[in-house]
Amino acid sequence: MAGIPLYFVDLQDDLDDFGFEDYGPDCESMRISAFLDIPGQDNLTPLARLEKYAFSDNIFNRQIIARGLLDVLRDFSSNEEDFLTVMEIVVRLSEDAEPTVRTELMEQIPQITIFLQESRSHFPRAFSEYLMPILVRYLTDPNNQVRKATQESLLILLEQDLIDQNDLENKVCPVLLELSAPENDDEYKVEAVNIICKMISMLGRQTVEQMLLPRFCDLCSDAKLFQVRKVCAANFGEVCNAVGQEATEKFLIPKFLELCSDSAWGMRKVCAECFMAVSYMTSSEVRRTKLSPLFINLISDPCRWVRQTAFQSLGPFISTFANPSSAGLYVKEDGTLSIRPPQEAVLPGVTIGTSSSPESHGTARPSQGDPGCYSGSDQPDGVSMPSAAESVVGVPASMGLGEDTIRHGRKSHGSSAPGEGRAADVYNSFLYWRSPLPDISEELELLPVEPHRESELNARPGPVCSSYMASREIEMAIQSLQGHMDDPNVQAQVQVLSAALRAAELDSIGQEEGLGVQERSPTDNKSPSENKTEFPPSVVSSPESEPTEPVPPPQDVVPQPLLDQYLSMTDPVRAQMVDTEITKHCAYSLPGVALTLGRQNWHCLKDTYETLAADVQWKVRRTLAFSIHELAVILGDQLTAADLVPIFNGFLKDLDEVRIGVLKHLYDFLKLLHADMRREYLYQLQEFLTTDNNRNWRFRYELAEQLILILELYNPRDVYDYLRSIAMTLCSDKVSEVRWISYKLIVEILKKFFANGETEMGINFINELVVQFRHSSKWVGRQAFAFICQAVVQEECIPAEQFVIHLLPSLLSLASDPVPNVRVLLAKALKQTLLEKAYFTSLGNPHVDAVEKTVQAMQLDKDQDVRFFSAAEPKRPLSSTPLEQSVD
Repeated sequence: MAGIPLYFVDLQDDLDDFGFEDYGPDCESMRISAFLDIPGQDNLTPLARLEKYAFSDNIFNRQIIARGLLDVLRDFSSNEEDFLTVMEIVVRLSEDAEPTVRTELMEQIPQITIFLQESRSHFPRAFSEYLMPILVRYLTDPNNQVRKATQESLLILLEQDLIDQNDLENKVCPVLLELSAPENDDEYKVEAVNIICKMISMLGRQTVEQMLLPRFCDLCSDAKLFQVRKVCAANFGEVCNAVGQEATEKFLIPKFLELCSDSAWGMRKVCAECFMAVSYMTSSEVRRTKLSPLFINLISDPCRWVRQTAFQSLGPFISTFANPSSAGLYVKEDGTLSIRPPQEAVLPGVTIGTSSSPESHGTARPSQGDPGCYSGSDQPDGVSMPSAAESVVGVPASMGLGEDTIRHGRKSHGSSAPGEGRAADVYNSFLYWRSPLPDISEELELLPVEPHRESELNARPGPVCSSYMASREIEMAIQSLQGHMDDPNVQAQVQVLSAALRAAELDSIGQEEGLGVQERSPTDNKSPSENKTEFPPSVVSSPESEPTEPVPPPQDVVPQPLLDQYLSMTDPVRAQMVDTEITKHCAYSLPGVALTLGRQNWHCLKDTYETLAADVQWKVRRTLAFSIHELAVILGDQLTAADLVPIFNGFLKDLDEVRIGVLKHLYDFLKLLHADMRREYLYQLQEFLTTDNNRNWRFRYELAEQLILILELYNPRDVYDYLRSIAMTLCSDKVSEVRWISYKLIVEILKKFFANGETEMGINFINELVVQFRHSSKWVGRQAFAFICQAVVQEECIPAEQFVIHLLPSLLSLASDPVPNVRVLLAKALKQTLLEKAYFTSLGNPHVDAVEKTVQAMQLDKDQDVRFFSAAEPKRPLSSTPLEQSVD
């Protein structure tokens, strides 16, 4: 016990009333050695001395004991008897009349509990028997500061799961229920409901439903105290998540409806904030029938603050209607949106056809009038939309990434891709947008023939029978297309089929007259005016008339009033009446709304997106720039090319604050485009080197990082002609961070050339590197050459034979460089990289001798660092960034 630091030594008479000369009560960060190291004069045992000062008349002494309990417990934990004695002193200290002492004690409870948890094998019941009663008792302490400290400690213990479930149910919950009773004091009630709301998300669902949920519902209807209802409303989403959908709809939704109609505007504002969390835990029917009208009321609230919060939550609320699987998408654990693997999205009765060539994806185009809607036969080539009675398959159509396309049941019947025809037809506007006519032969074979008509057909000659069957088939085909007459392609098909129907009927009449058939059909007895063929309305109209503009089908994913309110967020009147930042909130939530509606309803958002992209506030455009790649995944390659690429091009010429959003996800966006369209951006990448502020070096750093990723999207010739020059420019940047990342880009370019068999391009590029860096007049350029050579060997991006011919001689010549920093990096490259490769360690290699001689010469260098890194056994590892300590 002699080595135990004592908090309870005898105080000398010359100390002040607090036991210290120079220290005050705020010196919590130090151990207060003056109080611990004064030699004792009372000959008491450590435990007796602890007890003496734990109940000293000096308040500050008792505070020090409470503050240092964790260290005391650790020192006495080796002896169980002494440890239990200390715990009993703690219990007695918890009954101190001074609130500051009780507060100090409670603030130490979480740390002490963690220590007891670590020593659980020695003291399994210490917390439950000694500390838990203190915690429960302090929840009802008359002092407000003590209660606040207790509540904070309780929440910490709950978050770290340090309280047993039985203790929660049998000790903590009853006290909270008592404090939150209607007849209890208002102050206690507010504190209790705050703890209850936070505890609900940490307890089991069964415990919550049985013990806390009924009281929470009662507190939501507390008409006396506004603060209680406000706390309940603020935590409503977490409570719904804790109890699940069934209990939410049965017990909580009625209470939520009451809170949203509360007379206090602050209550309604809080409800608007948590609306999305509540909606997420309800069924689609409840969300559509109950929550949607309720949210419309909040948007139309007379209080501006409520309307402002409601509009901020409108996009997130609409996103709860989403079903990403129906769009062929899913959200990863890291929050990024990705294309769902086909095997997870395909339903029974659906077959998958793989399309690997870019041309096969390029044939899928939306209708010209409405690129976002497909109805009837107006659908992308390679994707057959299911009928109304069938399930919607959720795999994206032709995303432009070579993924599988979905075909429904039977094979997709259609014309070949335009690329298979004449070259002049490849970019023909009609072929580009037109969807192929469907082959209905298989369906017609399955159509039943009426018995009485069949008997008539059997009695007629063969030509007449076949003519009637042709007419019957055409009529059925026209009827099947009646539901899609709003589409111009379908109208054209109906006109063609109607003309064929006329021809078939005239042919049938001619055959009957030529054969002298006596039996006439009932229509033969009618007058010519009555014997007219009834055609669909579109057929009756003149074939020469221009097709009308197609009307997009109404969306049914989101209640239309909600969508109308969202689309109105770009109205300038909203900015004046609601919030000047409303357009920014609209832009921020637009990808989520687009995912909810699906690409088939993109026409609903297209005008809004274009309005936001042209907004005068750069913050709005910046928000769109940062999310345009996610929107491209949602829309697919066809709509991206038609609607997003022009906006993307505009962002490229915008302010740097907007361009950085495009640049950070440049690779993610370009990979979604077709190869021919992607190639057009090779000419524009050079523009990223120009910024509004030359000091904005992080912009160029981001460009280099993106170029490393973009290399895989282009062929070696394009890389050599366009990206190579950008990389060389970045390597000469004034900022070292930009140069170092650019050297890695250089290495990746070399790897691209030699991996694709473009040896000549690689050698030409190496010669250019030697001229620009090895023979540079600046030492940083020569140092960069050593680093590039080291990285080339380490990554093995070029064949060793090519390296020793084109790079090794120039590298070894750096041994005579006058700048030590260059020679240091050369020593590291030779000793720690080259000589570790098998090629340079093989016997009989003529290049090994040259490398080893260079290393031996550098071991005698006059610079200490050069000698160190060229030594046989380096004592320090190679740093990730070479010569980080070097200064330009």
